[in-house]
Order: sequence, then structure tokens, then C-alpha cells
Amino acid sequence: MGSVVISIDAELAWGFHDLPDPPEPRIRRARSAWVETVDLFDEYLIPATWAVVGHLLLEECNGEHADHPAATSGWFDADPGGDGTENDLWFGTNLVDAIREADADHEVGSHSFSHVIFDRDRITPEIAAAEFRRSAAVARERDLSVSSFVFPRNIVGFRELLPKYGFEAYRGRAPPRWYDDSKLYPLAKFVSYTVGTEGPPLVKPEIDEHGLVNIPASLDLYSFEGPARTAARPFGEDPIVRQAKMGIDAAAESPGVFHIWLHPNNLVDQADVDRLRRVLSYVAERRDEGRLSVETMADVAERTLAKHRDLHA
Repeated sequence: MGSVVISIDAELAWGFHDLPDPPEPRIRRARSAWVETVDLFDEYLIPATWAVVGHLLLEECNGEHADHPAATSGWFDADPGGDGTENDLWFGTNLVDAIREADADHEVGSHSFSHVIFDRDRITPEIAAAEFRRSAAVARERDLSVSSFVFPRNIVGFRELLPKYGFEAYRGRAPPRWYDDSKLYPLAKFVSYTVGTEGPPLVKPEIDEHGLVNIPASLDLYSFEGPARTAARPFGEDPIVRQAKMGIDAAAESPGVFHIWLHPNNLVDQADVDRLRRVLSYVAERRDEGRLSVETMADVAERTLAKHRDLHA
């Protein structure tokens, strides 16, 4: 018997502030979709790891962050400052409170302080350290002890700095799938998702060279969108739901972790909400049958580190 882990990248406007053409529908839905996501997880009593951008935990700011090493590059130019009353897409203390007060026993993790991209060609170690340090510090100020980290846009970098700031686990990149290197990648992925027999991978959490638990992703719940999603309608069930069920069934039959991830702002319309509901319903069905467990990233890290200690005692 394996387990299902669901991690949620919670970022509001911070997820897009560096983009020249941000997706306005997702930004407009960011706050209401966050609340709706909390409610859906409560409906099925499924805990998740909410990786929250640290700036959302601030009550207010001046928008400049002059003492942050990224400020000189213009990284904070889009930050309007103020507080959540004036600029509620940049602050989210009440939304984090909704996570903490939920019926489901969620974990609050970190998604950096300001959604910096941890690419060594784009930022310095000083910027990376500031992001790790500040995200942990603002969490402590709100009586949160964050131990799991999700890298913005899944660019994994500067892992060696994470333990210094109290982090124990991170979401690693998903293992490659057979169609990734195909010259016909879009078509190959479409065939795999709609009629293929191979589901997303179960992953094995592993302790890396820095003593951190790497919990790789298995499936992005909103990675089959646009024309592909429209073209798949004649094939019946939503291809992502189909893939998710295959992964959930695999976790019910074998040891391993099926690690789903998403953003609340992915829930733009009713079809998006329905997709998440169907996946959560299926997870709950298998869990209630006693076929699998549902864990947070912190749960997985704790048992992985405990097993390692026992083996080396």
C-alpha cells in the first residue's frame, strides 16, 4: 500500500509578477479559488501541503524591500505595497488562516518569499539565502514552523542552503515519461493521456546529499489545457482525471508515493473545479476502503528520515 501526497502552490499575484503577459483570468480568480480549494479539501477531509509565498504572510509592506538583495534588480517593482485591504492580491493572512482553521489537517510549507526563480544563471546565492531566510522568518512570526519547500516553477536550485533555515523536504522534478524526448511530443502526450495504458509515475522519496528529503512530483493536475483539452472531449473522461485515477490505483496496489500538485488559481471555471472534485473524491474513496493513505510532505519527510535513522542506528 502506498500513499497520495497533494502539494499546492499558493501565490496569488506573486506567481506572475515577473511575467510580461500575466494570465489575468487566473489572477482575478486567485483569492476566491483559494477559498474554494480549502472547502473542497474539507469536503473530503484530505490534508495537503500548502506551499505559501512568504510575502502573503505580511500584514503590510512599503513595496520596496530595499534590504532584500534582489531589490536592486527591480524584482519588487510590481509590488504595490500597502496592506491586504488595499492590495489583496499581494497579501493573504486571512487566506492562510483559512488553511490553519480548516477541518483537514493541512501542512503549511514555503513557496519562497517572493517567488524568485532559483536558477543559478538568474540569481545569486545571496538572493536565494534571503528568500529561504525570510520565508522561514515570516512564518515563525505567525507561529508557523515550515519544513517543506516547493521551488517556484519547479526550478530546483541552491538546495544546499535549505537546511540552514530549517527545511527538511522539497518537491523535486517529476521523473521523465516516455514521450518527453519524442519529436512528436504534443501528439505522443495526447495519446498517452487519452488512450494510453501507462499512468503517471509513483515516486520514491529519497534523502539527497544535503540530508533533505526529495519528494518528486508525479502529476501536475492542470497540465493538459487549451486545445489539447478541447480535442480530448470526444474521448470521454477528462484525460487528467483518467491519469490521476491510474496513479491513485497504482498507489493502492504498490508501495510508493503518488504526488499530485496544483495551484488554486488553476480553478478558473467550473470544469476546473469539477476536475479537482473528481480527483479528491477518488482519493477519498480509495482511502476509505483502506487501500492507501493520504500524507503531507512533512509526513513523508518524517517517516523517511526516521527510517534512515533506524537503519543507521
